[in-house]
Amino acid sequence: MNATCLIVDDEPLAIQLLQKHIHESGLLELSGSCAHAMEASAFLRTNKVDLIFLDIQMPKLTGIELLRMLKPAPAVIFTTAYRDYAMEGYELDIVDYLLKPISFERFMASVEKFYRRRNNNTVEVAASNHLLPQKLILLQSGTKTYQVNEADIVFIESLKDYIQLHFTDGKKLMIKYKIGQLEYELSSDFLRVHKSYIVHKNRITVFSSQTIELGSFSVPVGNHYKGFVEELLKK
Repeated sequence: MNATCLIVDDEPLAIQLLQKHIHESGLLELSGSCAHAMEASAFLRTNKVDLIFLDIQMPKLTGIELLRMLKPAPAVIFTTAYRDYAMEGYELDIVDYLLKPISFERFMASVEKFYRRRNNNTVEVAASNHLLPQKLILLQSGTKTYQVNEADIVFIESLKDYIQLHFTDGKKLMIKYKIGQLEYELSSDFLRVHKSYIVHKNRITVFSSQTIELGSFSVPVGNHYKGFVEELLKK
């Protein structure tokens, strides 16, 4: 069954283009179109959708403000003419970030990414955990020592003097620790792909020379690591 979707945009031409893309894709069912965030908020009170194509710059209430209000929120693909909100989109765990004017090819890539995320749900990840051997690591931060099973880690990101571990159950752990130090303490199941990211190789679902996807997560590949990443992952 095709996923249901909602368009939220204050530009009529942008709505028409997305409606055309959705129809031609054959992969989505359009539930409605809203001209501003307040209309979308009212629509979503009585209608459930799987995916929102959400503009950011709209009168009264922005797309980002609307997304922060929705609990729980459907999957979201931002559609905008501005590049400045990419970081906020990443922090809000959106599916993708489409820059207007949106080509059909780029639209389809986002829809496919949405379906990959949808299919790689937490239940499937948890079910695969028994296949991975338990390897415990100890992370000392301040007066506390954290015992972590490597198999539970999806990826690690560096945030200045801190690291944040992302786990298969959706939980996160942020502690004061250097990612360079942790890189040498982890087993060979892990791969440094960027100055700010280490990933669990067994969690990788899609990869290229530019990005690594781990189920619903996507991390960049740094220029310095591209050749190294490609060589190791093709073995």
